[in-house]
Amino acid sequence: MELIQLGWNAVMQEKFAEFEDQGFIIGRVATEHSQIYRVYTEQRELLAELSGKMRFNASERADLPAVGDWVAIKEHGDKALIHAILPRKSKFSRKVAGTVIEEQIVAANVDYVFIVISLNNDFNLRRMQRYLLLAGESGVTPVIVLSKADLCNNAADRTAEVRTIAVGAPIHVISSISNEGLEELAPYLKQGMTVAVLGSSGVGKSTLINCLMGKAVQKVNEIRQGDDRGKHTTTHRELLVLPNGGLLIDTPGMRELQLWGTEEGLSAAFKDIELVAAQCFYNDCKHIKEPGCAVKAAMYNGTLDSDRIQDYKSMGNELAHLSLKAQKTVKIIETEKGKKGLRRAIDKAKGKSGAKFRKNLTKKR
Repeated sequence: MELIQLGWNAVMQEKFAEFEDQGFIIGRVATEHSQIYRVYTEQRELLAELSGKMRFNASERADLPAVGDWVAIKEHGDKALIHAILPRKSKFSRKVAGTVIEEQIVAANVDYVFIVISLNNDFNLRRMQRYLLLAGESGVTPVIVLSKADLCNNAADRTAEVRTIAVGAPIHVISSISNEGLEELAPYLKQGMTVAVLGSSGVGKSTLINCLMGKAVQKVNEIRQGDDRGKHTTTHRELLVLPNGGLLIDTPGMRELQLWGTEEGLSAAFKDIELVAAQCFYNDCKHIKEPGCAVKAAMYNGTLDSDRIQDYKSMGNELAHLSLKAQKTVKIIETEKGKKGLRRAIDKAKGKSGAKFRKNLTKKR
């Protein structure tokens, strides 16, 4: 397919120029399994691995290709080697599950993220808020997609609840079963545009994608009886090309959505609270018992919701804790990079010395 169908543009071509001069071709990562990548190119689809140099230089997960990345590759028969990742224009990341402090890139080079939340019993505003915070940090425009409208009798009320936290984000109510509201998603799916579809298991992501693709490309599971929660359907991230030229990145359901970001992302997700907080008497107000706290005053007069303020505080604390741990991890990574560089310099010196020794030995003979 043509590169423009994969989202290629003049900006990316400029970034690729130096690699093109060296004989590389461009590809876009469609899937990844244990560092084996399926890559779309203009000529064909290839399986690719990392070059030895790239593998050696990668000190953390974010240094490796993610689904949606543009990569410089060289073909070797039916396979290819990935030598470099082009600079990303955006990335949606979270902290990896567990205690390890490391960034996991869920999707790269996306224009929008569809945050899919079901309107049935699995409706969860706090989970949505975490998605919004990560979207704000990534620089990607979030779009709220409220699914399963056919299973909800109070969609208007729940939409109003969402509007209180999704400040400025477009909201669309859909039903993939009755095709309700699907036409409203078309403007985000024009040729060359990439949308990452995010949400928990069972919210209807796979059904939505099948509707947008016009055919069944993803397996769909029934939700569990009793709690309306779904089972995992998608097991890996995948870049899909829509019939009209738009692109979707399907992602597995994420029940554990650990934050990864900075205060900028927090500010973007809680603009309403930040505006009020700017009026507090103390610049470092914690919004607890400080005199002249505008946030507490807004909570008492009903301008701000107390649960939303609590989310703001708890996510801020979570990010602060993460930042401290991340700083320690960075120091470890920098130390390892220093060791790698030292080893490389020693190996290089040894190579030169060895070459000189062999040359001198030849002269003596």
